[in-house]
Amino acid sequence: MFDKFTRRKYGLVLIVLLLLTLASQVQANPRYASIVINADTGVVLHESNADASRYPASLTKMMTLYMLFEAMKQGKITLNTQMPVSAYAASKPQTNIGLRAGDYIRVRDAIPALIVRSANDVAAVIAEALGTSEANFGRMMTDKARNFGMRSTTFRNASGLPDNEQKTTARDMATLSVRLMKDFPQHYHYFSTRSFAYKGITYNSHNRMVRNTQGVDGLKTGFIRASGFNVATSAKRGDRRVIAVVMGGQTAASRDQHMAQLLDRSFKQFSTTQMAGTNANKGDRKDSQHGNPTSLITTEAPIPVVKPNNIVAGDGPDPAAILRGELSVVTAAQHQPVRASNDTWGVQIGSYYEHDRAQAQAKAATRWVAGEVAVVEVEISNRRLYRARLIGLQRNQAHNACQSLSRHGMDCMVVRSHG
Repeated sequence: MFDKFTRRKYGLVLIVLLLLTLASQVQANPRYASIVINADTGVVLHESNADASRYPASLTKMMTLYMLFEAMKQGKITLNTQMPVSAYAASKPQTNIGLRAGDYIRVRDAIPALIVRSANDVAAVIAEALGTSEANFGRMMTDKARNFGMRSTTFRNASGLPDNEQKTTARDMATLSVRLMKDFPQHYHYFSTRSFAYKGITYNSHNRMVRNTQGVDGLKTGFIRASGFNVATSAKRGDRRVIAVVMGGQTAASRDQHMAQLLDRSFKQFSTTQMAGTNANKGDRKDSQHGNPTSLITTEAPIPVVKPNNIVAGDGPDPAAILRGELSVVTAAQHQPVRASNDTWGVQIGSYYEHDRAQAQAKAATRWVAGEVAVVEVEISNRRLYRARLIGLQRNQAHNACQSLSRHGMDCMVVRSHG
């Protein structure tokens, strides 16, 4: 048996070897990019070239599906809607399901055709059904991406077939993955579909990670020559979930192996610091003085992707940078905690171990809603936390403010402020 020191030494050696392996892969493969985030807090657990421009390939179909799910939610179509197949759509190359001009395909068949078969002809059918033309649908997809904060993404088609102007980043694909899960949880189960049958032919999923990797229960693979092998993955182990994206794999097998390594490492990397915001917010769901439940605003908006301990100095944060994983702190003169006023309501945006980070997050929120920036210091389980809040609001103002912040990608909840 190894003693504790020897086990620790070998553990450090393994970590160093893994980091060297990742570094060598980046150097050997200029198309490589990756990111892993904590799906509950948005904290980045790993990133490499996460903001470098890449071709999305069939990861594009995740946005096509988002647009389809949104049209269903708006009542424009249903699962039984029959979508016509044009000659243009029928002409799309492999992979496809052999649609012919004049055919019709139901929405309920189109969804697994995109996820399992990654059918390019079906993607074009959806584009024409929702956007009249695929070019117009590409513009609609790009506009939606901008609304999500995916500022580095441009879509030109619904399938991911080669187009020099269709670009994205690993970080943007992680943002899209989060939006799919949180905006349409009732449809997320489709992404774990392993096979489907259409007109007597059974198609098996390209996404072998759903079958072979612990905890993986969705999203999408993609490949074109210019991109290499891409995959967006969601995995849950216990009560923890991560979203991960790997782009530019040299083979499907090596991509999957690398993704599995990133998942294993990231699940081990979870720390109390990264869970602080979630745990602290849970503690706020009851008024500690009155014992009354506070109003928790639930929303379908995503949790921002935020880098841990990566706040840089500046006069004030750029709010758009929150979705890109960048924050700027306020000036040192604003460092003192602010105490909440009596008998007012507020909006809590998160809890942090660093005062400056909490104040930066609250300051960023003032770009969208009014309120007095407050940092409330508390101690939970012998740990000091700083809660980022906007205070001095009436109850209805706090509710409206939280809904507005949610639309801009900031999770929040309504709390009563006390002096």
